[in-house]
Amino acid sequence: MSLPDVAAAPLRAVIVEDEPLARVQLRDLVLATTQLALVGECDNGRDALALIATHRPDVLFLDIHLPELDGLQVLERAGASGAALPQVVFTTAYDAYAVHAFELGAADYLVKPFTRERFTRAVARLTRAAKTDPTATSADAPLVGRVRELYGQSATGAPLQHLYVRERGRVRPIAVWTIERLEADDDYVVLVANGARHLLTVPLGELLDRLDGSRWVRIHRSHAVNLDHVRALLPQDAGRWAVVMQSGEKVLASRTGTRQLRESMGRRR
Repeated sequence: MSLPDVAAAPLRAVIVEDEPLARVQLRDLVLATTQLALVGECDNGRDALALIATHRPDVLFLDIHLPELDGLQVLERAGASGAALPQVVFTTAYDAYAVHAFELGAADYLVKPFTRERFTRAVARLTRAAKTDPTATSADAPLVGRVRELYGQSATGAPLQHLYVRERGRVRPIAVWTIERLEADDDYVVLVANGARHLLTVPLGELLDRLDGSRWVRIHRSHAVNLDHVRALLPQDAGRWAVVMQSGEKVLASRTGTRQLRESMGRRR
């Protein structure tokens, strides 16, 4: 006789947020979610370190801008002990930090003010990650310094040079110039580089905003290509082109994407 399925224990969560209204919103959402159990909350980085050491949470809702220690300093110091870091969901009022959050290996990010639906999607990612690899941590401590450098690039608007993806429970960098194309998959992006496919949990449009616009063209709602990897452009029906990549893959551009391709190729001549 088969035994009934046992419901998974809720993930233990800590909230670190210095904005009172945002902290109350997060608290209410966590308490209303059966997949999470709130074990602590605070409004500054030093108290966050104490809560992490005491409770060893599974999930950390972490504001980037905090008094005492900022969010990155919290992760640096928490990881310095060698203890496993929790899954991190960054909370921030700045969209520009979103891509960097994923480069750090964060499970998700919430741009304030966020909706209940957006929070629910974040929880779904957390629980899915916990089921897929219960031992995976959200951030490799040595990467925090790299991300701090990238935050500086964000302030100047410099295009990203590397993206970070999860592979077999580890986070590894991929040089942007090696990426052949990008493919949207709901809130995710598939990076195609060197014959391999990697998943990045960030929307395509948001990622393209942080890449070099002279090299990247969005040729379709779901596709963008690196012009350095384009082998040929083949006319198709009714004013559309098919883009042939160096790998031999072919991607059909939309009419709008075809116009953008013409303009981009003309600027590169």
